[in-house]
Parts: sequence; structure tokens; C-alpha cells
Amino acid sequence: MADDGGSNRTRRRSRRRRNMRLSKLYSFACGRRPSVADDDPAGSSRIGGPGFSRVVNAGVPELQGSNSISTTKYNVVTFFPKSLFEQFRRVANIYFLVAGCLAYTNLAPYSSSTAVAPLVIVLLATMVKEAIEDWRRYQQDSEVNNRSTKVFQDGVFSDVKWKDLRVGDIVKVQKDDFFPADLVLLSSSYEDAICYVETMNLDGETNLKLKQSLEVTSNLLLDDDSFTTFRAVIRCEDPNAHLYSFIGNIEIQEQQYPLSPQQLLLRDSKLRNTEFVYGTVIFTGHDSKVMQNAMKVPSKRSNVEKKMDKIIYLLLSSLVLISVIGSIFFGIATRDDLQDGRIKRWYLRPDDTNIYFDPNKPAISAVLHFLTAMMLYGYFIPISLYISIEIVKLLQALFINNDIHMYHQESDTPAHARTSNLNEELGQVDTILTDKTGTLTCNSMEFIKCSVAGTAYGRGITEVERAMAKRKGSPLIADMVNLNKPFQTEGQTAVKGFNFIDERVMDGNWVNQPHHDVIQMFFRLLAVCHTCIPEVDEQSGKISYEAESPDEAAFVVAARELGFTFYKRTQTGISLHELDPLSGKQIDRSYKILHVLEFNSARKRMSVIVKDEEGKTFLFSKGADSVMFERLSSSESSYRQVTQQHINEYADAGLRTLVLAYRELEEDECAYFDRKFTEAKNSISADRDEKIEEAADSLERDLILLGATAVEDKLQKGVPECIDKLAQAGIKIWVLTGDKMETAINIGYACSLLRQGMKQITITLETADIIALEKGSDKEAVAKASKDNVVQQINEGKKLINASSGETFALIIDGKSLTYALEDDAKGIFLDLAIGCGSVICCRSSPKQKALVTRLVKTGTGKVTLAIGDGANDVGMIQEADIGVGISGAEGMQAVMASDVSIAQFRFLERLLLVHGHWCYSRISSMICYFFYKNITFGVTLFLYEAYTSFSGQAFYNDWAMALYNVLFTSLPVIAMGVFDQDVPARFCLKYPMLYQEGPQNLLFRWSRILGWMLYGVASAVIIFFFSTTALQHQAFRESGEVMDLAALGATAYTCVVWAVNVQMVITVSYFTLIQHICIWGGIALWYVFLVAYGAITPTFSTTYFMVFVDALAGAASYWVVTLLVSAAALIPYFTYAVIKTWFFPDYHNKIQWLQHRNRGQPDSNHADVEFGQALRQFSVRSTGVGVSARRDAAALVRLNSKVYHADSPQLS
Repeated sequence: MADDGGSNRTRRRSRRRRNMRLSKLYSFACGRRPSVADDDPAGSSRIGGPGFSRVVNAGVPELQGSNSISTTKYNVVTFFPKSLFEQFRRVANIYFLVAGCLAYTNLAPYSSSTAVAPLVIVLLATMVKEAIEDWRRYQQDSEVNNRSTKVFQDGVFSDVKWKDLRVGDIVKVQKDDFFPADLVLLSSSYEDAICYVETMNLDGETNLKLKQSLEVTSNLLLDDDSFTTFRAVIRCEDPNAHLYSFIGNIEIQEQQYPLSPQQLLLRDSKLRNTEFVYGTVIFTGHDSKVMQNAMKVPSKRSNVEKKMDKIIYLLLSSLVLISVIGSIFFGIATRDDLQDGRIKRWYLRPDDTNIYFDPNKPAISAVLHFLTAMMLYGYFIPISLYISIEIVKLLQALFINNDIHMYHQESDTPAHARTSNLNEELGQVDTILTDKTGTLTCNSMEFIKCSVAGTAYGRGITEVERAMAKRKGSPLIADMVNLNKPFQTEGQTAVKGFNFIDERVMDGNWVNQPHHDVIQMFFRLLAVCHTCIPEVDEQSGKISYEAESPDEAAFVVAARELGFTFYKRTQTGISLHELDPLSGKQIDRSYKILHVLEFNSARKRMSVIVKDEEGKTFLFSKGADSVMFERLSSSESSYRQVTQQHINEYADAGLRTLVLAYRELEEDECAYFDRKFTEAKNSISADRDEKIEEAADSLERDLILLGATAVEDKLQKGVPECIDKLAQAGIKIWVLTGDKMETAINIGYACSLLRQGMKQITITLETADIIALEKGSDKEAVAKASKDNVVQQINEGKKLINASSGETFALIIDGKSLTYALEDDAKGIFLDLAIGCGSVICCRSSPKQKALVTRLVKTGTGKVTLAIGDGANDVGMIQEADIGVGISGAEGMQAVMASDVSIAQFRFLERLLLVHGHWCYSRISSMICYFFYKNITFGVTLFLYEAYTSFSGQAFYNDWAMALYNVLFTSLPVIAMGVFDQDVPARFCLKYPMLYQEGPQNLLFRWSRILGWMLYGVASAVIIFFFSTTALQHQAFRESGEVMDLAALGATAYTCVVWAVNVQMVITVSYFTLIQHICIWGGIALWYVFLVAYGAITPTFSTTYFMVFVDALAGAASYWVVTLLVSAAALIPYFTYAVIKTWFFPDYHNKIQWLQHRNRGQPDSNHADVEFGQALRQFSVRSTGVGVSARRDAAALVRLNSKVYHADSPQLS
């Protein structure tokens, strides 16, 4: 039996080796696999201390805890209380609730059911919406919780649902399955226990991550049967949100081994290119790192919504005021009802009445009447406003999501409004703060130039160089644009990531160069120093690469195209097809990887230590020039200065540069580093990272310079045109980037944020005085001098702006200076300076600085800010801004997941703001104004009737008629307007971007417009009430001569109100659709259907409206005449005002509407359009100063001044 067991194990080992050979991807070692930890003798280990107290018994699952997750807002128990609490956070709903409760007392002027029904309908509609949204979240959760995975139970791996997993369970995950919880990797199908993980669900990155278990567990756990006797204790950190860090150890057979992120498999990541892995559960459910990161996006409310709350408070105050006034008059009238035995209001029977009309207690009667009036005048408050706006915003978001003009076909990515409560805010943006890389540019790098051994190679022309040539008026620009073409052979296809053209090194010609040995080492370094994984197409044989960044992919592709093809990576080595300078043929060479010193933002470099086939050990390194030049050998880097000059030229051309260097290592030096570096990686003490950095830093010295690379990050399609349109719209654009100042400036020129003749205010600490101070050790003196220097530069810039007249300035500031400019006592003057400039570029900015700048602009200006970016470093500013826009680019989906709106390309921002933003702002503004107008019109008629009847508390209309006014007869037209209306077509919104300024200036939702609509509602109510009552008061209404009763008079006035407010919609709307017609005329038709249907019900329910239409109104000519004339008269004030305003005081959209109307009759009026556009631009409150148009205008002005100068010059005879 023992022999059989041994043979089975041998077969399993053989199968694992075969799996490794058959794998498409190969791994590399980032250092020797950790063994027994060298515990810190000083006891500095954090395990067991605060934050590191979790203990997991592998193979012994805990009874408590659950792996079930819930992202829902409610559950069965909390839905009603929580949902109701959300609804009654709105003061209007609290008012209607109190009024509904009072409706069950004798104070109510109407039946209790009609008071409660509208509130119930609105609450139910909102709760149904919330329930549907939460049900969708529940279904998604349920799908995840009920997935199955294999768990070791009773000696075998059996299927268990995710939600039933417990901490300590042993799990077997198959290829292409998701990890059900956070696991510690124990073993895999590969002999060396590696696996490949896709983390796209966590960070959006599609490149595969390598994980590897400890050697001790992989040797013990070879198959399913191995887990029968396996026991281990894991001690690690407590649940936290840090995705890329993990500290812990595992105790097996009383021996401790360190754990690192290399052994951590995160929930919701996927196993790829690996048949199976074994792991033990350490974090479940909401303790898992992905759920710890599922923080709620900061709650954002639009300015319009905040202002709407103020209007509600204003109306509530007005409601209280008129109720108080009415109650005072009622108290006086009640007191005078019975004097000296004489009865004044005999119909109220003051001699035999209750407390409500007791002339002996007028004060109490007045107080009780106040409560009655508060209920009766409640129609001033639009109960359906909030739910209507929510419906409208959801439909608006649907239109944004389905706009074909914002669909990116190449990536199959539409626009996505991730939240709908900021739609109108898109139409009020004052300042855009944008990232550069991946946002303005493609983040699709192309290798275009390089400098090797002091010689510059690469004849390609970048977009920035073309823009610079245009700026300088170079006559050779056409030749420069077409410079690439002579070097392209016939039939040659473009290679992604490679745009290098130079006959001196292409096609193997580099072997004839003077420094061919340096060139060989240069391209060998590019082919070896990286973390890419090759994939070979089995059919075509072509090799593609999975890289962690676009830069790395471009370098490996460039090496391949120039004769150094990286085609294979194994656990410990890299294989290349190299061009042999002697034979001129491709030969295979292998390099054993000893260590990889990874890149991070602090190191700004990456290195690999490799051993070639001759046994020589090399350190290959690449990184930023700021850190690489200081590590070069002073004796063996003879072309350092010329390389630095080339790097500066590349930066001027908008290229991203890296310095390449190497050195050969001695055996004893390499052995010492190996020991020191491995000890540092195996350490679990608090200073582990510092030890690793110290070890790496000690080796990366005395490097031999090879040269520098230059890759181009091209501008995205349509960026200059988009920026030009946004600038014409009066929107300020700030660029916040981590790039060098020179690169950012040249990108600014390329996209027309900067232009020739624009004065630049540059704030930097790269001055001789500051640099000299920094060489000293007095950090406080350096900080004080730096801050004083920055403040001085800011004040000088402000003086320069104040002294100029009409000139446009650009502010450029580096990250070091920005640190001091953002301090509390300096940020005010910095913001003043920045606001005075046409464009602002912040270079070398950290993610935190981006967020702080965004906060400064938002709070300092009080205007709407929009932040747009594509990477994880942009999340801070996206969440800080009023509106966050994420671009789904090559840097993952972190920015998109944190955003309010996501788009695929920067150019779509033009349509998102100028079209959808303007429409949403215009629609929501008009919708809210109209809502208040129609409710005030209705409410004031009630108040006037009250005044007409000495404030007796009698309602003018029937109970159910009042209850259905907002719900049925007038709600649909306003919703249709909020969804479909277009004050200006999309074509004109883009043609005349100045129209957008209606939003930032808040022209359509300013207090004067809001109060104007309210006053118009009062005027309409006065016209409707007095014209109706005057026309019918003494007029014989029946054949027998009786005048009209209250029911018929109220129904007539109500009909006039319904007609007036619905026909007002016809006048207000600029763009009609069939749906709008159905809603408007359908609302009026529903009123007549209601009169007939409701009047046919038994009088015990229909009360005063029993057969009122059929028997009384329908056959009376006076009813139809009054309806027609009074409704028309109610519209006269608005119609008169609209005509006067449109002709003599037009808004931007009025002007464009006039142009649109004129073009219908004169389709060939292009010249007039240009003149009109120039005239319309004069109305712009802010000079754009940037963009293609500003550049063109500036050039025209220069030519004009030149002509004037020559005309005034004296003529020589």
C-alpha cells in the first residue's frame, strides 16, 4: 500500500509538471520564496498587537460569522421604517403628514380621505421606486451568495454555497472561477505552487497578477487527500481596506513562516491560466478587503435642489403668513357676529354654535381657524414635486446613457450617468479640473525616439512638435507632418506601441553604428527589465504582451521590432531571440532572473538582477532622470550631459522619458545583496518596507549610463476642438498632472490651452537660492524660505494681472510650490491669482494635491466644479468636485467607479455639458418654476374664496377635485416638459456654445425668475377667480332663473384653472413631441372624464359634484364661454411679458431661437450666421482667452495691428 501511495504521489507530481509546461503563461520570481521568518529580537513584530489580532485555525471552520454579503439599503424589517424616515426628511412631506392627521378632526375643511390620499400616492410611488432599486441590488447579492465552491468536508471536497463559507474552511477553486472569500494560498496545480489572478473586478486592470504559496505548504499539500491531517494556525492583520498589503504568519508543526500579499487571494478576483488552487478562508463577507473598500460615494446635491428647498421654506412661510392673516380677520369677524342680540353672519348661527364659531371666544376660534387654514392652503406646496423631479431625472439619465453621439465604438463604451441627481448641475459648470495622462491623452504609449550613447535616434514628429511648429509659423510644417512616409515600406502595417523611424538602427543596421555594443545592451535591457507576460498566438505565431502599464508594453514591442524579441518567461528566467552582431542572425539567449526590484511612486525606478549564459551577473535599471542621474558612476557615464540635453528636448516635444543604465555585479556583492534582500522580504517587523528599500538602494549605485527612451502619449481624438468649445462656453479649464512642467506646457500648447502671445506666470522653487538651501540640513529654514518665495511669486503675478488690460494669462505651478500655495494662509491669494488667469496648469501634482486644489476651487469660488480623470490617482478630486466624471481608460476602472458620470473619451464632455447639461438645467429650472406657478394659481383661488366668505374655512372646490389636482390633471405635462423639451436644438447648442453661460450665470433659476413665476401665479388666480365669480354671480344659470350654486361655480373656476395651467405649458414649451401633446390635452380631458365619472357616483361619495357636469354645466353656454374667455385672459400677462422680453431683453436662447426661426425661411444665410455668432459672443460675460478660436482671434488681431502700423508708417520716397 505504501508503494502504491508513493507511485500515486509521483504521478501527481508528474501531472503538475505537465500542467506547468502546457501553460500559456510563465511566471517569474520576485526573490527567493520565503522560508522561516527571522523574528525580530527586539520584539517589534506587530502580530498579536492592536490591528493584528486575527487567529485562523486552517481546517477547523469557525461556527460564527457568515460569508453572505448585502449591498441593499433595506431588508424586510427595516424597509418601511427606513423608507418612511427617508421620505419625511423632506419638510414638505412632514407638513402633509401633519395636515393629514389633522384631517381626522373637525378642523378639516375637507374629508380625511382626500387629505391623506395624495400623500399616500406620492409616498407609495417613491417607496415602490426605492423597493425596485433595492430588489435589483438584492438579486445581484443573491446571485453572488448562492454561487457554489468546493470546500473540504468529511474527507472530500464537496460543493457549498458561498454564503455558507466560514473562516478556517479549506477551499478548492477551479480555473476561471471567482474566489469566494479572502484566502491564503496553500498550493496550486503548478509544481512551484504559483497561480495567475485577474483583478479586474477590484481595480479594473486586465493584466494578470502572479501569486505563489509558501514552499512548506505546497510540499505538504499535493492533492485532495493531503488535507485530511493538515492543520495550521494563521495569525494576521484584522480586516481592513488595504488591497495591496497583507501582514501575517502561518504556524505549521510549531514552526512559523511569514505571509505576504503574494499569498493573498482576494474575493471577487478570478483564477486564470491555472487548473486549481487550494486556500484557507481568512476573511469572509463584509470583512473581506473588497467589501471593506465598498465605501459609499459622498452624497452630492445639486445647487438647484438646494435652492428648491429654500423655495419650499419660502412657500411654507407664506402659507403660515396668509393663515395668520386669515385667522386674524376670522377672529374679528367672529367677535362681531353677535352684538346687542343682532346676528351678522346668520348662516353660521352664532347664537347656537360650537367652539369653532363662538363669538364669545374669538381668540380660540381664530387659533382653531389657523389650523384649518394651514390645511386648506396646503395646495401652495406641490406635493408631487419631489417624485416628479426624480422620475424626470431618471429619464434624463436614460437619454444620456443612450446618446449615440457619446458612444465609443472602438471600446464598445457608452456614456453612463451613474447618478441622476446631478443632471442639472452638468449645465452649470464653471471650472473643469482635468487630469492629463489618459484623459487629455490616450494613455496608449508609442515608442518614438531614444538617445543611446549620446546619439539621438528617431525621426518621428510628435503632435506637440507639430503644434509648436504651427505656433512658430514654420513653413516646413507640411513636410514635418508627412516626414514618416518615406521610411514606410510598401505593405507595411502599423505596429501598436511602435512609431519609431530611423534607418540607422532599423532592419539590423544598428550593428554598423560606432557604439553598437552600447545599442545592443540598450535594447537587451528593454527586452529583459520588465514584468510583461508573453502570449503566443498558436495559429499565426505572433507574440503579444500583457503588461502592467502601456509604457512597459511599448518598450518590449520596441525591443522586438529592433531585433530583441522577448518570447518566453519561466519561473526563474527570460528567453529572447537576439540579433547577433557577428553573424547577423537571430540567436536564442536565456537570462536567469535572480531578483526583481519593483517600481513604485517613491522609488521612481525598476531594476532586475539577471545572470546570462556566460555566468555574468548584471543589474538592469530604468527610471526617472531625477533619480537615475544621481546613481550613475562618475567615471563611466561620459555622455551624461548630452543625454540630459536630449531628455530636455524630448520633454519639450511632450514625450515621457526614462533613463536606462546597468552595471555588472561581482559574485560576492551579489551574494551579500541576496542575503540582505531576502532577510528584508522575510521580515514581518514594522520597518520591513524600509529594509527592502535600503537593500535595493545599496545595490543601485555606480550605474553605467546607456541612454534614454522617449514615448509619446498622443492627444485623444477631438481634444483641442472640445477644449475650444468649452472655453467659448465660458468654462475655465485647469490641468492637474503629475508630469514634468515642460511636458505639461507643451501638451497645453498642443490642445490650445496655451498659445503664442499668452503671458505665462510660472511659480516654481527650482531657483538657485532654494536649491542652495536644500543642500543644507536645516529643513525648517528651507520650508520657510520656500513658502516666502512662493507667496512672493503669487503676489507678483497678481500685480502683473492687475496692471494689464484685456490680456490673457496662464498660470503654471509645480507640485513643490503647490504644497505651500495650498496652506491656509496662502491659498486665498493663490486662488485669486488662478481665477484671474485664462488657464491653469499644476505640474508634478500628487493625488492629494489634486483633491485639495479641487476643494479650494469649489469652496473658494462657490461655483460648480467638475473633475475628470481616468486613474486611481484621480479618485480624490473626482469625489471632491461637485460633479465627478470618470473616463474608462487604460488605467483601470477606479475613476469610473468613483464618478457620477462616466464617458469613454474626453471629447464627449462637449456634448455632455453643452447639450445634455444645458437641456437638463433648462428643463429642471422651467419645470420647478412651472410647478410653483400652477400650485400658487390653484392655492390663491382658494384663499380668495376664503376672503370672499370672511374666512369661514369653506373650500371652494370639491374634496376629491382638490386631491387630484397635482396627481392627475397637471402632473403629466410638467414631467413631459422635463424630459423632452429643447429650448435650443443640439446642433445650435454646439454651434453657439455661449448659450451654456445661462447655467453658470444661473439665468434660468435666479430668484427674480422664480418670484416672477410666483407673482404670475397670483395674477392668474386673481383673474380666474374674479372674472369667473363676476361673470356668473348674478347671472341666471337655470331656466327657472336661479343663479349658479357653489358647486357649479367652483367647478367652473376649476375648469378655468386646469385649462389655463395646461395651455400655459403649450406657450412655455419650445419643442413639441406627440407625448407632450398627449400629456397636455390628456390632462384637460381627464378633468372632464373625472367630472362625468365622479358625478355619476352616489351623492354620499360625490357630495356636491353629483351630476354637476351632466345636469348643470354641460348644457350651459355661459360655462363654455367663461371657460374660454377667462382661461385666455389668465394667459395674457405671461404672453405680454414674453413678447416684450423676447424683443427687447432677450436671453441667449431667445436669440438663437430667433436665428433658428429665420433660417427656416432663409436656409442659405451662412454669412449672417457668422455675423450673428460674433454678435452673440459679445454677450459673453467672460473672455475665453484659450482654445483654437482664441488663438485664431489673437492671430487676426496681430495682423490687424500690423496693417495699422504699416498704414501709419511714413512712406519713403
